[in-house]
Amino acid sequence: MPRLLGVDIPNDKKAVISLTYLYGVGPQTARDLCYKAGIEPDKKARDLTDEELSGLAKIIERDYVVEGPLRRQLQQSINRLRDIKCYRGIRHRMGLPVRGQRTKTNARTRKGPKKTVAGKKGVKDLR
Repeated sequence: MPRLLGVDIPNDKKAVISLTYLYGVGPQTARDLCYKAGIEPDKKARDLTDEELSGLAKIIERDYVVEGPLRRQLQQSINRLRDIKCYRGIRHRMGLPVRGQRTKTNARTRKGPKKTVAGKKGVKDLR
């Protein structure tokens, strides 16, 4: 398995698809990287030479923010929103949807599994 910026990229896939396994590299960026590095996009990842891998690593480090630095940057942005106590920061802190989605129904991804609340007692129990 070729290793690029501390991430193992899959052997059996094309170079373009394998590059998308890096955090922060999508399909378009992967195509751009292959073009800049002079690598044929349809070439399998296992067939990449050490020179091609090192060239890719240099291009990525020079032109793009990926993996650890990108994760750190996103976390710092969220922490900044929390610190200034803006609406989005409050939503992040409460674990609710940030971008205006409804929460009466849905929003289970952000809110987690349902927490059932006991219902009201029946009329019979009041006698």
